[in-house]
Amino acid sequence: MRAAAVLCLGVALAGCQSAPPPPHFTLEVARFFLESADSSAELVTLPRSGVQISVLPKAAFTEYDFVSVAMAETDLGQCLKFNLTPAAGRDLYRLSAANPGRRLVITLGGVPFGARQMDQPIENGKLLIFIETPDAALPALVASLNETCAALRPAAAKR
Repeated sequence: MRAAAVLCLGVALAGCQSAPPPPHFTLEVARFFLESADSSAELVTLPRSGVQISVLPKAAFTEYDFVSVAMAETDLGQCLKFNLTPAAGRDLYRLSAANPGRRLVITLGGVPFGARQMDQPIENGKLLIFIETPDAALPALVASLNETCAALRPAAAKR
């Protein structure tokens, strides 16, 4: 009788496990799409400049390909620097070497926010890109992107 009671208690306690609490922030999903020469590709429009770019439907880089994101200062102003995983860095090198002159379009939450022309092979696994948003919004965006990287890191390690 005692063994049955302990077994029932164990089953009851095992059923009390709840799902982990949701993250305290909103995931900021950043993806990069390669410009396409095909006129039937998806046409995206950048928010400030109104530039329209045809892109391939499948993302070249996703939120699982980033290790971290930082703000970078260039001669042209502030931009974002995406530090890619070693594997994604090699993919970026091959992609940029094979597609000179084409652009990578970044989307945040599925909305296009900027483009980077690949004028030479990118060898260091660091992707600099200007975002069509006010510079004052960049620190919060970088923080959100880094929180997303940290939250997805365990899942990315399993891939």
